[in-house]
Amino acid sequence: MARWPLILGAMVAALGAGWYLTRPAPLADNALDRLTPDAARGAVIFAAAGCASCHTSETGADTLLTGGKRFASPFGTFVAPNISSDPVHGVGGWSDLELASAIVAGVSQDGSHLYPAFPYTSYNKADMQDVVDLIAHMRTLPASDAPSLPHEIGFPFNLRAALGPWKALFVSEQWVLATAETDALERGRYLVEALGHCAECHTPRGALGGLQGDQWMAGAPNPSGEGRIPNITPAALQWSERDIAEYLKSGFTPDFDSAGGEMVAVIKNTSQLTDADRAAIAAYLKAIPAIANP
Repeated sequence: MARWPLILGAMVAALGAGWYLTRPAPLADNALDRLTPDAARGAVIFAAAGCASCHTSETGADTLLTGGKRFASPFGTFVAPNISSDPVHGVGGWSDLELASAIVAGVSQDGSHLYPAFPYTSYNKADMQDVVDLIAHMRTLPASDAPSLPHEIGFPFNLRAALGPWKALFVSEQWVLATAETDALERGRYLVEALGHCAECHTPRGALGGLQGDQWMAGAPNPSGEGRIPNITPAALQWSERDIAEYLKSGFTPDFDSAGGEMVAVIKNTSQLTDADRAAIAAYLKAIPAIANP
C-alpha cells in the first residue's frame, strides 16, 4: 500500500511534465523584428495560401473574411472563424505577432492551442517575411461584424490541452521532398508543402488525425464522406508538367474537362500566381514519389 502514493505522485509529475513540454508556444517577442511588411506582395501570399477558400462565406466576396464555412471530420465539425479586420469579431485587434503565432505556431491570441483544421501544420514552414506581408494585406481587407461560430466537437476532442501532445507527434518543420535540386523544385516545394498546404487534403490521415507521410499526396477519403480526394503523385497523375500548369491557370484538364468541387476555389487561387510559380508546382508534383493506390 505504501507504494501507491509514490506511483500516484510519479503519474502526476509525468502528466505535469508532459503538459509543460507541450504547452502552447507562441513566437518569440523579437520574431518579426527587422521585417518590413509589404501589403501588395501579401496579396500574392494570400492567394497562394488559399485564405479566402476557407474564411469567406458561401455567398460572400473573396475579400470579406467573415468565416462560417463548415468542415466535417471524424472528430466533429469545425467552423472557420471570422478573420476579417473587425477589431471585435475578427482579428483586427490582434497584433502582428499574435497573428503570426496563430499562422505558424497554431497558438491563439489567448494563448491556447488552435485546432489543426487550420493548417498551421503546413504554414509552419512559411518564410516569416511572407507571413508579415500576408498580415499586412489582410489588414487592408474589409471588416465583418459577423460573430465566429463555435466548433461542433465533443469530448475528448474539445480539450485543447490535448493538442500539445498532438503537435509533438505530428507537427514538423522538415520538408517531405528532402532534396530540391533546382530553384524551380525548391519554389514548388515551398508553394505545395508550405503555403498551398496541398497535403492537408491529398494525404490520408491516421487514427489520431496526423498525416501519413508514407502516403504523401496519394489521395484520401473526403472528410465529408462524399467521394475521395484524388492521388496526385506520378503513379496516378499522368499529365505533363505543362498540362498541370495549365490546369492550375485555367481549370481545364488535357481532356477539356474543367475543375469541380473544392478545386474550383483552388484554381481561383493558383490562377493568380505567376506562370513560373505554376510551373514550379508542376515540377514538384512530378518529382515526389509515385505511390500507387491498392
